[in-house]
Amino acid sequence: MRYDELEIDARFTGHGRTLTEADLTLACMLSADWHPIHANEEWARAHGPGRRIFQGTFGIMVTMGMATTLPRFDDKIIGATGLREWTYRAPLFVGDTVHVEAEIAGKRITSDGKRAVVERGLRLINQNGAVVQEGVAGTMLALAE
Repeated sequence: MRYDELEIDARFTGHGRTLTEADLTLACMLSADWHPIHANEEWARAHGPGRRIFQGTFGIMVTMGMATTLPRFDDKIIGATGLREWTYRAPLFVGDTVHVEAEIAGKRITSDGKRAVVERGLRLINQNGAVVQEGVAGTMLALAE
């Protein structure tokens, strides 16, 4: 879709993805967060939610990656402008299958008229239909001339 075709409140739904043991190991390695709630099944069973959970920031990374094509922009993506109002609503576990829902929350052309910012409300939803994370993400586009 081109910027001028985007409508406020338009909704898009992405495909599902199952979170794996390898994902959790990679999240621990990349973040250097080996807290036992992430890395020790026995500890998490005794002191946490009953099993190991992913770091909250892993959910942000998965959401942003899965939302790249929601919608598929015809205008060139320059980059992200930031996140706001991001909330962790429920834990993510190995074996969860998640998908992303996106809603166009706002759009504006920058002062130079060559770029635009699109804001999308993003929700990461698990296999039970529960919203596990949500927030607003901005994307900057280069407008076609």
